[in-house]
Amino acid sequence: MADSTLEAIEKARLKVAQAKVRLQALEARASTLNRKADARRKIILGGLLLDAAMKDAEWEARLNELIERISRDQDRKAFAGWTFKGGTGDG
Repeated sequence: MADSTLEAIEKARLKVAQAKVRLQALEARASTLNRKADARRKIILGGLLLDAAMKDAEWEARLNELIERISRDQDRKAFAGWTFKGGTGDG
């Protein structure tokens, strides 16, 4: 009887360990999907903002104001010397 109880305990521990591995894999997949969706939203929104800035001087001015707020040097470098293609202002 004790042997079968020990075997049952080991089987249960194995099932718990396998379930934990599956849970971690599912959580990692969900996290990846959330990051991808967030990046896609940012890209789409950025495209819309750039399009608006190229067509409307007010949007261009607002976007330039936002760019001026960038505080991280490595992020600022991405916009060094950059202007709106077809923009209406001095962008």
